[in-house]
Amino acid sequence: MDTLLVTGGAGFIGANFVLQAVAGGLRVVNLDKLTYAGNLDTLASLEGSDRHLFVQGDIGDRALVARLLADHQPRAIINFAAESHVDRSIDGPAAFVETNVVGTLGLLECARDYWRGLDGGARGAFRFLHVSTDEVYGSLGAEGKFTETTPYAPNSPYSASKAASDHLVRAFHHTYGLPTLTTNCSNNYGPYQFPEKLIPLVIQKALAGEPLPVYGDGRNVRDWLYVGDHCSAIRRVLDAGRIGETYNVGGNAERENLTVVKTICALLDARRPLADGRPRESLITFVKDRPGHDRRYAIDAGKLQHELGWTPTQTFESGMAHTVDWYLAHQLWVQRVLDGSYRMERLGS
Repeated sequence: MDTLLVTGGAGFIGANFVLQAVAGGLRVVNLDKLTYAGNLDTLASLEGSDRHLFVQGDIGDRALVARLLADHQPRAIINFAAESHVDRSIDGPAAFVETNVVGTLGLLECARDYWRGLDGGARGAFRFLHVSTDEVYGSLGAEGKFTETTPYAPNSPYSASKAASDHLVRAFHHTYGLPTLTTNCSNNYGPYQFPEKLIPLVIQKALAGEPLPVYGDGRNVRDWLYVGDHCSAIRRVLDAGRIGETYNVGGNAERENLTVVKTICALLDARRPLADGRPRESLITFVKDRPGHDRRYAIDAGKLQHELGWTPTQTFESGMAHTVDWYLAHQLWVQRVLDGSYRMERLGS
């Protein structure tokens, strides 16, 4: 049975990947620090499974990482571990440098040393796959899309820290020969996303009939990618991607933030109308824009499609409907995240 070491596997994208990988017959050693965004409730369906081992720890703990590699002999490391919320990076950039840069460096050095010690076939099959973001490319104008050769121009402490980690991954391939792969994705959404992010935040506030905050004029554009599609793309890159290459992953679903919010409002109005009959669009409230807010992102995923045959299965409309329905059906999960129940239980409080 193939074993993967997945870092950050209790976070939003990482946990979705772990669930998909285990369902696909893989064994996963899941290393996660369990910061505020890590949530073991997401992985509850894997409790007792012999194909999932959860380990609480930091990717910067080199002794722990080295021990996990030696004990479990994974054929790949998939690095999701990252601080990822732009607003938090503006308030406290140091934590982002510590995890996304220093932590990734430690993980790479452990991976290099482990890979060097593998025998023939195992050494040739090993991969280090680093999961990154389109935010490293900066902001687009009204036209064009990010490609794998777009110059880096990060505009927030978060994206700068991810850009640095991408460069380290590239350097470890070119300097040491480590068989690396990098994916840069557009904005993810879907089940199990931490409620401070735009889509789950709007869903919860709209359900409660509260004001729906939208930065600036709401015209900032993002390419929205359903998380299940992102996970399948990572699996495809892991299985068939060319060593040392970068692959952009996008959903072919550019939408203005205001359109995203209005779509959620319409879906909730149809499924669970407010008691007073108000359309939820009336709750939209424009708030002061985020500092350095990038105007537009858009991904050209043509390389991934042409080389590896991957395309997203969800449209924006179908993915948003699935997402809204999932949150309506999993309000207990949301409430436990919001009130910290899952964290208190983990800490034995």
